[in-house]
Amino acid sequence: MIISRGRVVFEYGDTKLVSKVASVRKSMLSLLYAVEMQKGVKFDLDQTVVQLGLEDKTPFIESERHATLQQLLMSRSGIYIRSGNDEQDKLSPKRGSSDPGVRWFYNNWDFDAAGIAFEKIAHKDIFDALRDDLAVPLRLQDFDRSRQRKNYVENSTHFEYATYLSTRDMARLGLLATSHGMWGKTLWAEPGFLDYSVNPSTNFAGRNEFKAEGWTGRWGYGMLWWAWEVPVYPGNVWTGPFQGAFSAMGTGGQYITAFPSDNLLVVHKVNIDQDPHRNVSEPTYMTILGMVLDAKCDKNCT
Repeated sequence: MIISRGRVVFEYGDTKLVSKVASVRKSMLSLLYAVEMQKGVKFDLDQTVVQLGLEDKTPFIESERHATLQQLLMSRSGIYIRSGNDEQDKLSPKRGSSDPGVRWFYNNWDFDAAGIAFEKIAHKDIFDALRDDLAVPLRLQDFDRSRQRKNYVENSTHFEYATYLSTRDMARLGLLATSHGMWGKTLWAEPGFLDYSVNPSTNFAGRNEFKAEGWTGRWGYGMLWWAWEVPVYPGNVWTGPFQGAFSAMGTGGQYITAFPSDNLLVVHKVNIDQDPHRNVSEPTYMTILGMVLDAKCDKNCT
């Protein structure tokens, strides 16, 4: 789906089909934090994993005990406990090799812990919050609470909050993020948190091991969102369509990508439930984005 200035200008495939969105769930969690903040829930991002009660079956070593909630959201906790994701686990640095906040490493342990922290602080089940904070007010058309799954990791008390959405419902989540938390005339999500989340606190060079072969995009990382390494400059100065861009990305080809300079949103999903080997890679998706941007017509088009 391509949404320009809030209007659908192109769609292809079955955009109503619900399937697993993989790591797009992490950006969904960012929206839940922002909505609950706007409702008045106080999330102290400086609280440590110990203060939050995020101990796992594998005990923390001393340096890991000082990791904060913000560092979990940024994937900079320095906690290298196995996450159950084989690709990540085989690349994981040695435990204790980096203090919290120093190094970026994309580790599902951080993201799952951030989901548990949300439940503890907001006093809500993460999928009940998805229903009440996003699905109902944003009028998601295909959301089914019963399809969402908490998958517990082996030898861990933590769980993957596996999320299942349609492409057109993913688009509504993207629109909330691109509108700085506004939905209609209502400020529904805390804009400061959202804007900071899509700002690149880690640039492309800081991605360490996670640089896909053939990758042409300069994506860094913010808080639960991938963020283009050239941020928005003060004074509404734009140097190109990717400046300030941000994206949710999930394995197999799940994407929500926003281009603030053009008020443009691109949403892409692959049904990995039907075939887990299906995939639209990051380099291929970058080609798709390039084609979308090239197709933009000038102010005189109809």
